[in-house]
Amino acid sequence: MIKVFDYKNNYIQKLIKFLDNRRFGKNVNTSIVTKILKDIKKNKLKALIKYEKSFSKNSEIVPTINKINQSVKSLDPKIKRSIDFAYNRIYKFHSKQKIKNILYKDKFRNKLEYKYIPMQSVGIYVPANLPSTLLMNAIPAKIAGVKRIVLANPKLNGNLNPAVLYAAKKIGIKEIYSMGGAQAIGSLAYIQKVNKIVGPGNIYVARAKKEVFGDVGIEGMIAGPSEITIVADKGTNLDEVLTSMIGQAEHDINSQCILITKDKKLIKNVQKNIKVKLKSLPRKKIASKSLRNNGLIIKASNDKQILDIINEIAPEHLELNIHNYKKYLNKIHNVGSICIGKYSPMAVTDYNAGTNHVLPTLGSAKFSSGLNLNEFYKKISYITLSKKGVEKIGEYATYLAEYEELYGHAQSIRSRMRRK
Repeated sequence: MIKVFDYKNNYIQKLIKFLDNRRFGKNVNTSIVTKILKDIKKNKLKALIKYEKSFSKNSEIVPTINKINQSVKSLDPKIKRSIDFAYNRIYKFHSKQKIKNILYKDKFRNKLEYKYIPMQSVGIYVPANLPSTLLMNAIPAKIAGVKRIVLANPKLNGNLNPAVLYAAKKIGIKEIYSMGGAQAIGSLAYIQKVNKIVGPGNIYVARAKKEVFGDVGIEGMIAGPSEITIVADKGTNLDEVLTSMIGQAEHDINSQCILITKDKKLIKNVQKNIKVKLKSLPRKKIASKSLRNNGLIIKASNDKQILDIINEIAPEHLELNIHNYKKYLNKIHNVGSICIGKYSPMAVTDYNAGTNHVLPTLGSAKFSSGLNLNEFYKKISYITLSKKGVEKIGEYATYLAEYEELYGHAQSIRSRMRRK
């Protein structure tokens, strides 16, 4: 069921080809997204309702306060307590990410400042039944000081999702819209007119976000289908390996699960037992297809090979389920998050460990990071030069301006200087 690669000659080329088949595989025709966005940009609410009726049989874009409250009341108290618990942990951890403004003064009394200014508005797209996704996206925005947070959450089988709405109420979100797909992204960009759109979605949502970029901002990463890479050894519990792989595979048929190990016996046991483990899984069809298409076991010979493989994969999630993990930590450069030791299953980080689960995928961990407070700030430079300061540093600036043949720049600087 799962492919096995042995670390031999040309192993990296073979691995890259495997990864690229998923990253750049068969393209689904998403050209309809362009039509939807143009229509909504021009015809606004009329177009939005047309697509919501067509794709989701939904004509109520703005749910009433009464319907929201009734939906929240129907939520199991156990789920409410779980959302409360997750909220507190995510809030506390992300509060540590607050950034201090910078102030620099030189001996000429020139003053340079760098200030972090919260965005005025953010639109958050949350797939139908994922309150954890709302918490992960909205809490950092709230801590950063974004005043207007707009939620787009499609109905599921014609119903509002009580858990998402309870999370929205806890966060303090006032603007809630029942809409999904590319039309929701178009609405956030061109009707609600937010400054930035964040949140995961299917390929149509992803395409829509790329197309509205420039009119609005989007996350600085690729948050695509989920990924996990597990490093295990002869001392690793087989059940922990199997459940971590299956847990990730059940997300989506395009999820990626990779096991790296030096232990041949573990490889055989995984191959032998994974089908049995899948039998009792409600989403076994999805998980099975994911493992068949994108699952991989890599037999490595030494630690250097393991590190090379990890850094080439650049996985969204990495589990180091081994005893001596310290020898790897400082040499792993490309990864979204690292779960260290046997008691740190990645699945907990999806909910309430406190770290963010919106992480770079498809190899983008080589150049980007997971969602954090930085996503919700603009940075503005403030420059206050003194009379003496502009003369001291301006002289050298004019030399550079003239070297670049920008004589107007030099004239502008000299107009502020006594000695010209």
